[in-house]
Amino acid sequence: MQQPLIGVTACRWEHNGQYFHVAGDKYLRAVVFGASALPVIVPAFGDLIAPESWFARLDGLLFTGSPSNVNPDLYGHTLHVLNTHSDTARDATTLPLLRAAIEAGVPLLAICRGFQELNVALGGTLHQAVHTAGPWADHREDPNADLAEQYGPAHIIHTEPGGVLEELGLPPKFEVNSLHTQGIETLAPGLRVEARAPDGLIEAVSVESARSFAVGVQFHPEWQVQHNPHYLTLFRAFSKACIARATQRARRDV
Repeated sequence: MQQPLIGVTACRWEHNGQYFHVAGDKYLRAVVFGASALPVIVPAFGDLIAPESWFARLDGLLFTGSPSNVNPDLYGHTLHVLNTHSDTARDATTLPLLRAAIEAGVPLLAICRGFQELNVALGGTLHQAVHTAGPWADHREDPNADLAEQYGPAHIIHTEPGGVLEELGLPPKFEVNSLHTQGIETLAPGLRVEARAPDGLIEAVSVESARSFAVGVQFHPEWQVQHNPHYLTLFRAFSKACIARATQRARRDV
């Protein structure tokens, strides 16, 4: 079996006038323990590296969560007063990379900000502060709680019948964590709803025309993935698609 190489998207952080490309440890570990793969950080270089340049070497892409949010200019909204964190370098990297990966049939798993990026990349819009946007519950974590509580079960999600999550064997409802301020407002064309929270907010999607695994989730399955069977199911399905691509690449190289 060819061990896959999975690109993990980075955020660009500034410190003392210098920039650093940062990917969370939990995502890198989830690639190792959940997908049995090798992680490589994809820097937020914008158009410095063409998206297609990665595809000759990578077998999959993990689009991570982040403290930052997608720039609302990219989906035609004005900046909300509660939307205080941006990363334009990441936006310039991940949105074209998502579109190119789908076109090229590269397996992808998009989490939290990555989930929102997927929706925006394909033409959807976001609520910048879900808890202020009408009937929705407050999906944010308690900032004063410890990590175990923040990433613990927060609410159930209901999976949609006939979708990818059902096909993977995930149950009609199961508990997930919830650590997000933003969420999908208008679903992008070409995305299929895979799961919703009890208040109706979209919690998971798949790309209808995808030639490989292409799923986005609003919750955080990377958190201690090896100890949660439902989260592990997602990562193993992602891994299976990445292994298939790695095997194909190896055969082409012979």
